[in-house]
Amino acid sequence: METYTTDDALTTMGFGKLQGLVLVYAGMGWVAEAMEVMLLSFVGPLIREEWKISAQDESLLSSVVFLGMLIGACGWGYVSDKYGRRTGLLFSTLFTTGMGFLSALSPNYLCLMALRFLVGVGLGGSHVYSSWFLEFVPAQNRGFWMIIFSFFWTIGTVLEASLAWIVVSTLTWRWLLALTAIPCFLLLPFFGITPESPRYLCAQNRMSDATLVLERIAETNQAALPPGVLVYPRDGEADHSGLTSEADHLLPLREKECTDDDVMSPKSGSAAALRSLLSRKLRRSTLLLWFVFYANSFAYYGLVLLTAQLSNANRSCASGLKYVKSETDTSLYKDTFVTSLAEIPGLIASAVLVEWFGRKATMWCLLFTCCGFLGPLVLYQSELWTTGLLFGARACAMGSYTVVCLYAPEVRILFSWHVVNVFLSDLAITSQYSEINVFKVPQAYKLQFQHYIHRSG
Repeated sequence: METYTTDDALTTMGFGKLQGLVLVYAGMGWVAEAMEVMLLSFVGPLIREEWKISAQDESLLSSVVFLGMLIGACGWGYVSDKYGRRTGLLFSTLFTTGMGFLSALSPNYLCLMALRFLVGVGLGGSHVYSSWFLEFVPAQNRGFWMIIFSFFWTIGTVLEASLAWIVVSTLTWRWLLALTAIPCFLLLPFFGITPESPRYLCAQNRMSDATLVLERIAETNQAALPPGVLVYPRDGEADHSGLTSEADHLLPLREKECTDDDVMSPKSGSAAALRSLLSRKLRRSTLLLWFVFYANSFAYYGLVLLTAQLSNANRSCASGLKYVKSETDTSLYKDTFVTSLAEIPGLIASAVLVEWFGRKATMWCLLFTCCGFLGPLVLYQSELWTTGLLFGARACAMGSYTVVCLYAPEVRILFSWHVVNVFLSDLAITSQYSEINVFKVPQAYKLQFQHYIHRSG
């Protein structure tokens, strides 16, 4: 009897209308998260001015969001593995939307901090969107579509910068919080038409449900399924011929020899995934990947969160004041808007460089270039030079982050066919590692800015 796998079916049908709809829905989820993250750049200074809180309390307001994302990355990953991708998407979206609107009604600083922490918990499920989308994409096209998918994050950052520029000059920060939660709310009415991941259904041995989803894809894309019966390959039966030739050079030889015995079974959870990732044969590549995520998250989120503070620092140095009221200075929002646009050339550059030089070379090239842009900011620069250097650093940081998000799952494919099951737990664990690091970003950068102002003054 002829058989086929989900990869065979997706490759035969290609990327069509249904995947396009999944891309838009998942992309809107990333737009919503990007807006919530960018919001932190604007809310802190506004809250500090209105409620007369200290600089440390201002930075803590950002830190608790990432602490919530750390917890949420673990929780929503478990929910999505156990109850399905759609379930994880629905409840994380509901939670984020509710907490986002409630935070706009906060009567005091402590209440706002608690509610923004809960918003962070909801945002911790953002990795489910990318996992869910990629599980509908044919294996040979995932690199290209991951880069396309990343453009939605950039759209979110630009939208939030534009929204803050308009809203803060006419309304209050409460309106900014409420309006930022709207994109997440808009996902809810369309949830009913979203399909469950066929890969997840196969991994749960729900073959009839997976077949129905694949038939729906075939009908929408006006394509045909392969002949035979859908099966879920086990014990190394998968065909990895669809991987790019570069994959053969990503890992040391001893790690390519890893077998299915070294990875977790489809029924295992995050703890088993962590043991697998830190096993003797995988430890080296896992630690290296974590370090790359560490560097990327520290650079990218530091630039996103503290572009406003750096602009204020420059103006403070020039004026001799310790603090400049940022909400009345429209150049602050202009600078943030311009640096947000930097992500577009960053994504284009990463797409081109990946094709020319490969994943690893592109990552180190962009990271070192980012360091080159950040270096001159150690000294006082004019506002124009500061914005230009931040633009270049932001472009490189975004490009590098996109490539590492593409590279990490491809490395895992070399280890086992069970990547379908490991992938979400792996991504959740890596997200937690990044959030542990990012939690320290506001405090670390705040200390640097204090030294920056003192040294330049």
